[in-house]
Amino acid sequence: MTAAQDVLETVFGYPSFRGQQEQIVDRLIAGGDAVVLMPTGGGKSLCYQIPALVRPGTGIVVSPLIALMHDQVQALRLAGVRAEYLNSTQSSEERDRVASDYRAGLVDLLYVAPERLALDSTRSLLSSAPVSLIAIDEAHCVSQWGHDFRPDYLALGELGRIWPDVPRVALTATATRATHADITERLGLQGAEHFVADFDRPNIQYRIAPKNEVRSQLKELIEAQRSPTGEPVAGIVYALSRKRVEQTAEYLNANGITALPYHAGLDAAVRENTQSRFLREEGIVVVATIAFGMGIDKPDVRFVAHIDLPKSVESYYQETGRAGRDGQPALAWLAYGLNDVVQQRRMIEQSEGSEAHRRAQSMHLDAMLALCESVTCRRQQILRYFGQESGPCGNCDVCLNPPETWDGTVAAQKLLSTVVRLDRERGQAFGAGHLIDILRGAETERIRSQRHDELATYGIGADLTAVQWRGVVRQLLAAGLIASRGEYGVLGLSPLSAEVLSGDRVVLLRKDTMEAAPRARKAAAAVADLAEHDRPLFESLRQWRAGQAKEQGIPAYMVFTDATLRELSSRRPATLDALDGVSGIGASKRERYGQELLAVVAGAASERNAPERG
Repeated sequence: MTAAQDVLETVFGYPSFRGQQEQIVDRLIAGGDAVVLMPTGGGKSLCYQIPALVRPGTGIVVSPLIALMHDQVQALRLAGVRAEYLNSTQSSEERDRVASDYRAGLVDLLYVAPERLALDSTRSLLSSAPVSLIAIDEAHCVSQWGHDFRPDYLALGELGRIWPDVPRVALTATATRATHADITERLGLQGAEHFVADFDRPNIQYRIAPKNEVRSQLKELIEAQRSPTGEPVAGIVYALSRKRVEQTAEYLNANGITALPYHAGLDAAVRENTQSRFLREEGIVVVATIAFGMGIDKPDVRFVAHIDLPKSVESYYQETGRAGRDGQPALAWLAYGLNDVVQQRRMIEQSEGSEAHRRAQSMHLDAMLALCESVTCRRQQILRYFGQESGPCGNCDVCLNPPETWDGTVAAQKLLSTVVRLDRERGQAFGAGHLIDILRGAETERIRSQRHDELATYGIGADLTAVQWRGVVRQLLAAGLIASRGEYGVLGLSPLSAEVLSGDRVVLLRKDTMEAAPRARKAAAAVADLAEHDRPLFESLRQWRAGQAKEQGIPAYMVFTDATLRELSSRRPATLDALDGVSGIGASKRERYGQELLAVVAGAASERNAPERG
C-alpha cells in the first residue's frame, strides 16, 4: 500500500481515490506543481491534504474566507490531523501558540488568508520550519477574468520565488480557458501539470423561468422542495441587492419558511450566527448576496435559487455548485426577466475600469443571457462554456419540457419601428413599459399628453399581451437586436436592428411558459436509496449524530455524512473491525465514535427483533 493510499484509508476513511485525485496527489508528493480545475463537491481538498501529510513539513493552504478555514480545520481535527489556522479572529495568545507549534513541527496543515500571507511577519514565520507544499484554494480569485477577482491574490505569484523547491497547487471549481490561462500566468505555474476534471454535476437539475411575481414563485418552489417525509430542506437564495435580500427573507418568514438574511452590511455577529445556524440546523434557508457561499462546505443543500440574474456563467455555476455536494438530487433554479437585462447592461456601462474590462463584462453577460434564452439543453451549454462537450442531459427544464419557438420577426419589426418613429419624429426615447403601452393601444395619461396615440404604430401590437411583449423585448435585448441605454434603460437601435427592420434577419423567439412556478420534483431525502427495513436504523443514526453535533458545537456532517450513515444502515456492523472500510470512518473517528455506533446498530436490531405485542 502506498503512503497516499494509507492516509486516504486510515485518516479519511475512504477506500479509493475518485477521478483524477490519485494522479494529482502523486504529482504533488513527487514535488511537482499542479493546476486543478475540479467542480464543487469533486474532492479538491484531499488533493492537497494527503500530500501535505505524506511529505515532510507543514502544508500551507491559502484560503480566502475565515469561515472556510474554521470549518476545514475542525473537520481535519476530528479526523486526527494536526490542523491550525492564522487569522484575525484569534487573540494574540492563540496566534503565538500556533506559531510556536508550527516552529516545533507540530502542525500538519496551516490555513492562512492571502492578506495575512502578504505580511512580512507571516512569511518570516513560515520560513522558520519546513514547508511540505503550498495550496492556493479558490485560485480564480487571482484572475482578472474570474468572477471573484481579489487584488490580495496577486502577491501569491511571489511564492514560487520564496520557496522554489516547494510544490505548489492552484485549485478552483470554475474557470474558462481565459481564467485558466490567467491563473497559470499570474501564479508563475507555467511548468505545472494541468488537471481538468469532468465539470458535469449530473445530480443538479437546472431550471430557468421567466419572472412572474418572483417572490410567490420562490415560495412555491421552496415548498415543493420538502423531503418525502415532509421536512423542510436546506437551501440558498441569491439576490442582487441588500434591500432585496432583507425583503425576500421577511416575505418567506411571513409565509412559514425559516429564512435568514445575509449580506455584507449586516453586523459581523449576525452574519456569523446566520452561517452557524445554516450549518448546524436542518431546513434553514439563507437569502443572501454573493457575500455568502464561497466558504460553505455544507453537503446537503438541496436547492440554490437565483431571483436576480448572475453576472456570468462562471458566477452562476460556482453558486449553483453549492447544491447537492453529497451527490444526492438537488435543484438550481433561476428566475429572470426584462429588468434583469436592463439593470445588468446599465451596471456595466456605469462600472469603473477600462474599456477592455467593460467589454469582458459584456461578454460574460452575453453568455449568461444566451444560457437563459437557450432552446437546447442547459447542461450542454454550461459545459461547453467550460470547454467540455456532452449530449443532452435529459434532466434540465429544456430537456424535460422542450420550449416552443415562434417567428417573432414581425413583432420585432413593430417594436423597432416604434423606437425609430419616436426618435425621428419626436426626438424621444422611452423604456420598455411605455413602448409596450403604445403597441398595445393603451389609453394612459402619458400617451395622451405625449400624443403618442397619433403614431402609426399605435395599437398595432394588440395581438400580444403585455407579458408576451416583455418577453419579446427581453429576448431582443439578450440577442443584441435592440439596445438599452442610459441611467433609465431607455431603448434604442443596436448595430443589428437594421437587419431586422429590412427583413434580412429572421427572429425566432421562445414561447415563455408563465405558470406561477415550475413544480420541481421533490428533493430526494438521504433515505431514498435505502431498503425500507434499513430506514429506521438510518433515522436512529441521524438522531445519535445530531446529539453528538450539538454536544460538540459542530455541524452534523462533520461527525459523519449521510453517505456514511447510509452505509452503516445497510451493512449493520457488529464489531469495531467491521467498521473498517465504511466510507468516512478513519482510525481517529473509529476510536472516538466506534463503540457508540455499534450500540446504536445493536439497539435498532433488538427493537427490530422484539416480538409484537397485542
